[in-house]
Amino acid sequence: MVREKISGNHFTNFIGFSIHTIDAGYIEGSLSLEQHHLQQMEFVHGGVTATVSDIVMGFAAFTLVKKGQGVVTVEMKVSYFNPGKGDTLHAIGRVVKAGSRLHFCESELWVHKGNQQTLIAKGTATMALVSSEDIKR
Repeated sequence: MVREKISGNHFTNFIGFSIHTIDAGYIEGSLSLEQHHLQQMEFVHGGVTATVSDIVMGFAAFTLVKKGQGVVTVEMKVSYFNPGKGDTLHAIGRVVKAGSRLHFCESELWVHKGNQQTLIAKGTATMALVSSEDIKR
């Protein structure tokens, strides 16, 4: 169910992000960095970082929902630590607390260049569980 949802996410596919690990409440994936992912000073654009953070937290939350449910982002915060200069952006998303209506999530984003890796950002988000009926409205 999760892989189908991921493959049907047009924006995730458009930016080139791919998921490698899926467990209950946990997602890991990566993005090969290209020129269009970078800002004018040649490191990962903050919007790309925020987007990937949202993707991994959202899909981590989605791993815990029942059939016919989905998740939407209610609020999100991203703290930026270092410029993202590297070849690959690696992201981890996990659910910290799963509730009946809300899931609280966190993310870590790293850039890799050769054998070196640098933590560039951490995110937190609240995801609301929604039903198919909620989405149709």
